[in-house]
Amino acid sequence: QVQLVESGGGLVQAGGSLRLSCKASGSIFRVTDMGWYRQAPGKQRDLVASITSDGSTNYADSVKGRFTISRDNAENTVHLQMESLKAEDTAVYYCKMFAFVGGGLSYLAYWGQGTQVTVSS
Repeated sequence: QVQLVESGGGLVQAGGSLRLSCKASGSIFRVTDMGWYRQAPGKQRDLVASITSDGSTNYADSVKGRFTISRDNAENTVHLQMESLKAEDTAVYYCKMFAFVGGGLSYLAYWGQGTQVTVSS
């Protein structure tokens, strides 16, 4: 069983910063792609940023230049550094990881439980 535990959400004023972290634990053989998604009330869950196992990154246009995704492969952890936060960044943020489990026999996607980020204007 694999669990993703997120941390770092909270309330911040517009222009402020937050750092989200997500750590995977359990019977993991190897984690490949990692990513952060967000879902605002009444809206669909959208990709914010992703990072491959070789460190290639991808960002939503709305966060380019403000957010930075990074990973620690030894700790199976992904981070999202968020700068210059705006009210429209308010959402529940979810991490997602793809991992080989079961000794490498299965390749599955896992989600975190979500962490609330609220930016006051």
